[in-house]
Amino acid sequence: MARPYAPAPRRFVFTTADGTAEEVSVADPQEAYEAFAAFFGGRESGTCTIADGSTGQSLALMPEQRAIARRGGADRPRTEYLRIDRGNRYLTSTMLFFENGHAGLDHFGQWFPDLTDLDAPPAARGAARAAVFTTEAAALQEVARIWADSGIVDPSDRYYVFFDAYDADEEEAERAELLALIAFLGLERADAPADAAGGEVWVHTDARLAAACERWS
Repeated sequence: MARPYAPAPRRFVFTTADGTAEEVSVADPQEAYEAFAAFFGGRESGTCTIADGSTGQSLALMPEQRAIARRGGADRPRTEYLRIDRGNRYLTSTMLFFENGHAGLDHFGQWFPDLTDLDAPPAARGAARAAVFTTEAAALQEVARIWADSGIVDPSDRYYVFFDAYDADEEEAERAELLALIAFLGLERADAPADAAGGEVWVHTDARLAAACERWS
């Protein structure tokens, strides 16, 4: 009788800025996440890096800079940086990385080529990011990514709600990017209900938007 297929263990190396290192061999992303969560726990400052030996990709958590960085691998030889505004997103980013490497992080937020880019005002970061998307297809995919990360469909099925339950001072750069892309695509915004959170963006249902968001559901 043939033995059940078992994937080969994956090896990761966790390191800190002070040189502390730990190598783990794990069977699945959940096991990798649990191992790193134990390693990262209590380290509120300093950079922690995860290196995937099989792909050459790495992810660095940089709490002091309120950022993460991804680097290495044939798909992205350059380093890219992303602002982290909420502490719980550090470990969320690691799970996405363990599941699917850099590709798992594509939907996570606005990546920039230089760490100093993250110091620009949110509106400037949003505008710069929106300017990257010059075709309707690419802009729709980015809008759908933002919705998949933070949005819902209103129970009436008449509106797509972005940044559901977010306050106005949360995710300001992504909101600025979204508003620029909405204008570029000619989507129709709707007035949010009086009881909606201050950071929510409501958009009328549109066939193009529905199709794009369906692919992210």
